[in-house]
Amino acid sequence: MTTDCPFCRKLETATLDGDGLVAAFPDAFPVSPGHTLIVPRRHVETYLDASEDERTALWGLADRVIACLRESHRPDGFNVGINVGRAAGQTVMHLHLHVIPRYAGDVDDPRGGIRHVVPSKARYWT
Repeated sequence: MTTDCPFCRKLETATLDGDGLVAAFPDAFPVSPGHTLIVPRRHVETYLDASEDERTALWGLADRVIACLRESHRPDGFNVGINVGRAAGQTVMHLHLHVIPRYAGDVDDPRGGIRHVVPSKARYWT
């Protein structure tokens, strides 16, 4: 645990636990209702730094979070992703997986989804 890491501090109130290696909690700045973060309990900066067991636990808990959100929020879809490094948009240097519920009509045109991280490349079909 790193005392200056907001996610290490947040782990004390995590809502879901995945085999003691990872935990989930609501995103402090949600993109949509139900936006959840999944993080390893051990402080590691990126997905590439996580152990194989942590990676497995991360995706296992993602499945559980998605199942819970499907029941509690009834979304029409999900974006699930990880930013690896500052160049990819990572702002908190503690590995975290975003589970973002998506709802019909939440944006004008959702096509391209994750491709919108590079806006000029998102609309490849035009």
